[in-house]
Amino acid sequence: MWKVTLQAFAVLLLAWFFGNFVLGWFQQNNAKPKTQHSEHPSRAPDGQDQSCFCQLTGVLDDCFCDVESIDVFNNFKLYPRIKKLTEKDYFRYYRVNLKRPCPFWPDDAHCAIKDCHVEPCPESKIPVGIKSGNYNKYSQAANTISDMTDCEQAKELGAINSTLSNQSKQAFADWARHDDAQDHFCELDDETSPDAEYVDLLLNPERYTGYKGPPAWRVWNSIYEENCFKPRSVYRPLNPLAPSKGDDDAAGEGFYDWLEGLCLEKRVFYRLISGLHSSINIHLCAEYLLDEGWGRSVWGPNVQEFRKRFDTAVTKGEGTRRLKNLYFLYLIELRALYKVAPYFERAFINLYTGNSQEDSATKELLLQVFNEIRAFPMHFDEKSMFAGQKLEAKTLKEEFRLHFKNISRIMDCVGCSKCRLWGKLQTQGLGTALKILFSEKEIQNLPEHSPSKGFQLTRHEIVALINGFGRLSTSIHQLHSFRLLLKDNR
Repeated sequence: MWKVTLQAFAVLLLAWFFGNFVLGWFQQNNAKPKTQHSEHPSRAPDGQDQSCFCQLTGVLDDCFCDVESIDVFNNFKLYPRIKKLTEKDYFRYYRVNLKRPCPFWPDDAHCAIKDCHVEPCPESKIPVGIKSGNYNKYSQAANTISDMTDCEQAKELGAINSTLSNQSKQAFADWARHDDAQDHFCELDDETSPDAEYVDLLLNPERYTGYKGPPAWRVWNSIYEENCFKPRSVYRPLNPLAPSKGDDDAAGEGFYDWLEGLCLEKRVFYRLISGLHSSINIHLCAEYLLDEGWGRSVWGPNVQEFRKRFDTAVTKGEGTRRLKNLYFLYLIELRALYKVAPYFERAFINLYTGNSQEDSATKELLLQVFNEIRAFPMHFDEKSMFAGQKLEAKTLKEEFRLHFKNISRIMDCVGCSKCRLWGKLQTQGLGTALKILFSEKEIQNLPEHSPSKGFQLTRHEIVALINGFGRLSTSIHQLHSFRLLLKDNR
């Protein structure tokens, strides 16, 4: 019996020692975070590190899609394909005139920073099917002229041109202007101008150039203040050129009270411009000049710059609104691609560069992109726009188009050549998306085996459309990277 009692006592004693050990270990470890926090006062708490994203969740305004669904769809399904597509020859060469004068104020702020420079592409590098000017034909047979020498082409085209009477030439010019006035949402560059040059977009990537301050503010201020259906008495929050009112929070509330009071179409217009602005800012933060060493610049993500533009506390809540407008713009352009798919799915449509194998692979990849887009379940419904009385809706639609076209003209006022290049391209891409959304009947009535007079896209528009959407897709992918970086910085 004593033996049993001693054994029981030993077990209880062992349990008491073990219990005290566990309790002491738990208390010690439970106190460690406080010690570590005091040793590293510069390290932000979890909530502050994620303050750029803590409210970026749930359903977006003016549509029925949520942020999380877009993230998964874009980052895992669409982004890899759209990135590969924009690297194809047909989409990487963009013809642009970067020397057009600003139509609104003197060109007095041209950027002299070396990273603002755009390197044009030598003619010898341009695929023959693109530089021949026959990229809007619809079959390989129609492009046989591209096999001629440059001299033969010039002679042939010159002979054709010389047969036109002055009256016919004027008729063509009037027709072109009429087409532009009816359909286009952008001021298009004259691709025949001697100042227009081909640019390899892969060799001139969009990134931070150092172009900032009053010249850049003036461009964005002109876009927002004069073209977003806004009265001059209402100021955007955090507008550096607005007169100081002393109470930014009250000014911000007044702005959003005004915005919510607008009709859907005008509200959408503002959100599109804000989304484009946000996307551009993300690109600049993701490709920031981190180090300029011995002849080799290092570019990469700048978390502090990202926080400055999107952190909820720093921007007084504006950051979340800006990012949500990016997602809204993404949905608008995604919807346009969904709508225009039948145009490209016709067998005679070729993305012609002169390299048949490359052209076939490019179209196959484009069709894969359309198939992914078609499977997305939460597209924006544009039918709710311009759905009022016929005359009123037509007037509002024309006003919408002219405002956006004016914004495309402002891009010629950007002092940094590289910023101007990407600004023009992304504005043209959005303008093409709007043209598509407002041409639904014409697209539905496309003939299956021949071109249509009702709806056409030039190569310039196609390249801008795909690259413009590619920039939005890249922005959302880069947001995921910033989430991880902010999490690692905790």
